[in-house]
Amino acid sequence: MAILSPRGEDFPRWYQDVLAKAELADNGPVRGTMVIRPYGYAIWERMQANVDSRIKATGAVNAYFPLFIPESYLRREAQHVEGFSPELAVVTHGGGKELEEPVVVRPTSETVIGEYMAKWTQSYRDLPLLLNQWANVVRWELRPRLFLRTSEFLWQEGHTAHVDEADAAAYARRIHLEVYLEFMTSVLALPVFVGRKTAKERFAGATNTLTLEAMMGDGKALQMATSHELGQNFARAFDIDFLGADGRRHLAWTTSWGSSTRMIGGLIMAHGDDNGLRVPPRLAPTQVLVLPVRDDAALVEQVSGITEGLRAAGVRVQLDARPGLSFGRRVTDAELKGIPVRVELGPRDLAAGTVTLARRDTSEKIVIPLDDVLTRVPALLDDVQDTMYSTALAARDARTHDVGNLDEAVEAASVGFARLPWVAVGDSGEARLTEESLTVRCIQRPDGTIPDSVDEPDLVCIVARAY
Repeated sequence: MAILSPRGEDFPRWYQDVLAKAELADNGPVRGTMVIRPYGYAIWERMQANVDSRIKATGAVNAYFPLFIPESYLRREAQHVEGFSPELAVVTHGGGKELEEPVVVRPTSETVIGEYMAKWTQSYRDLPLLLNQWANVVRWELRPRLFLRTSEFLWQEGHTAHVDEADAAAYARRIHLEVYLEFMTSVLALPVFVGRKTAKERFAGATNTLTLEAMMGDGKALQMATSHELGQNFARAFDIDFLGADGRRHLAWTTSWGSSTRMIGGLIMAHGDDNGLRVPPRLAPTQVLVLPVRDDAALVEQVSGITEGLRAAGVRVQLDARPGLSFGRRVTDAELKGIPVRVELGPRDLAAGTVTLARRDTSEKIVIPLDDVLTRVPALLDDVQDTMYSTALAARDARTHDVGNLDEAVEAASVGFARLPWVAVGDSGEARLTEESLTVRCIQRPDGTIPDSVDEPDLVCIVARAY
């Protein structure tokens, strides 16, 4: 009997099965919330550490701002509050009393951070102000799905203030390319389309939104991270101004950008198969699992030595010699969790001086001399990483179709992505796509790069169904 629902027959059911059987997350006690289990949180910690180091390399520093935001703060930026109103959780009572002013549980922190940016910014010498925080946010979801849309989720949100529009735009793009794009491709092994959102799809209160769009295993799109140019909208609402080098007061230009635990959902749906999760080696909490075939003293001694040798070589490795569990059960657990490589050793291997390396991505098994383990495993991990990316890229490209008009786009997007000239869509075309439960995921140049303006000639757009 299959452990998971077949991915090709019932993708949503398969997704729920992977969450449960790989011990990633569970539903929380309040509808729309989630409990992230230790293995799921270990994956998030690896994501967090890598993204955090990349953010710091761009000059941003971490801070923390309150969970509760005065309702009046949100109302100071009209487009912002209008965009988030249906999702807001509002606290009206505290300490047994009705509050003088309701407070909002943060859906995002542009408003509260804007208040303090204004306080901390006096002169052009104080800029750019580059802040990031790791936090939880609340957006009341009507149709929750673990890691994809939950009422509470974890994320990082960056917020910056700059002396001029060009500097703000350049920094938002730098974050998008050097942090998010590099992380998605080099760590998550996930190809993404990069581009601008349409005016209809961009962040509430933004003048420009950059996005990364990935294809999931069912052909739908998932927005993996976004970066926003906020113009002077929030600076005007919160009086973020500064004394310029010319001796005059100027409004700052601000940005915000974020990625969240949604990336775990993307990891599952883009790389998973009928045996469970598949985790790229650079992300995996455990890169290698060492397994003795039997509970035998000689085998356990040998695999313990292999484990310690790999750990000393810098590999994230674990030994699974749990008594009372069959070899088959331990292999199944490893496959469900997507551990990239298994090192398997049985009595015959020991007698022959060999060991078996099993790849999670291709299910291939390789028999090598026991003495070669410490050199072959790191090279194999690199190959698994590269192969996972190339496999995902080939799968995405096979389901991305170049079309010439809206009718063809609607047909192509029923099974994957459609790419077509942006001039063939426009505002009226977006309305037609909405009727078909489709959206323009991003606008880009023909070479796949980010345009400086949606008015550039020959732009193309990606159309898809989305989570």
